[in-house]
Amino acid sequence: MTVVVEARNLRQVYKIRRGFFRAPAELQAVGGVSFSIAAGRTLAVVGESGCGKSTLARMVSLIERPAGGSLVLGGLDAVDPPASERRQLRQAVQLVFQNPYGSLNPRKKVSAVLQDPLLINTRLGKPEREERVRVMLAQVGLRPEHANRYPHMFSGGQRQRIAIARALMLNPSLLVADEPVSALDVSIQAQVLNLLADLQDEFKLAYLFISHDLAVVKYIAHEVLVMYLGHVMEQGPKAALFERPSHPYTQALLASTPGVGPRKVQRIVLQGELPSPLAPPSGCVFSSRCPYAVERCRAERPQPRRVQDRMAACHFADEFLASGFPGAGRMPATAAGRAAGNVSHPGPAGNPPKESA
Repeated sequence: MTVVVEARNLRQVYKIRRGFFRAPAELQAVGGVSFSIAAGRTLAVVGESGCGKSTLARMVSLIERPAGGSLVLGGLDAVDPPASERRQLRQAVQLVFQNPYGSLNPRKKVSAVLQDPLLINTRLGKPEREERVRVMLAQVGLRPEHANRYPHMFSGGQRQRIAIARALMLNPSLLVADEPVSALDVSIQAQVLNLLADLQDEFKLAYLFISHDLAVVKYIAHEVLVMYLGHVMEQGPKAALFERPSHPYTQALLASTPGVGPRKVQRIVLQGELPSPLAPPSGCVFSSRCPYAVERCRAERPQPRRVQDRMAACHFADEFLASGFPGAGRMPATAAGRAAGNVSHPGPAGNPPKESA
């Protein structure tokens, strides 16, 4: 398959002002993410709020320049492109936002909204633009007369169809969808997801799909990337991660959503809040909330490595994959042997983690 987008060690760092007499603090929103997406494939990025999903989407969609790493779109360097290639890159990737009403100009009719990308990026005449609008409306399941209406005259699902149509007007190869169905009713979500799947089959689109909803991810994704505090925890084929996760954080996410993980899933209850990215934990960034953390986890940050059919950033991913997840505070036997002499990480109040029912 043709690789549409390839990212290597993408990083984003923001400078946070702390007053006139103090040096700015550095907030690492994304700390080295690598992936590739082929034509006709979907990579879903999941994780808690504040983990860096939307920042990653803004870098891939060329809204923000990465602080480090490389990004290649359609064989072109997207980090420092020459001026002659910038317009081509802008057309190659398009965004679908979470709120369709907020992303559509309420003062313009749908026809004008859909023609704007063509006016800016092409030299098509008015008849050709109007014909493209009619064709694209039909592609997303809307009628020709809808072109003469304003966004407020449509339902939420119809507005999201219009947003998808606008994103496809320039024939992109990559669509970045940031929570595209989270604001819709469940029945409408299914319709929009089916539409995205049909469009992907027809146009061989690559999707970078950002979502909190693991049920949606299970339906639409081919591969899944799990993020926590700007770092990749686990990455691999959807079926592998949903059936046999190898990272405690992935296991906790699956256990929090009934019906998406293995039938007999060991429930992991995460204690405390997501740490501040201004002061991330030393060692593994998940060690402050992981019920299996030992001293090594707090001292040494694991790098993503190949574990059978996926990448995992956990010192004990092999053992978790082979033996599963025991009760909170207990390690698999093989991992316990390797971590001999270390003590499980206590809960937030200094008490041993409690195993949930």
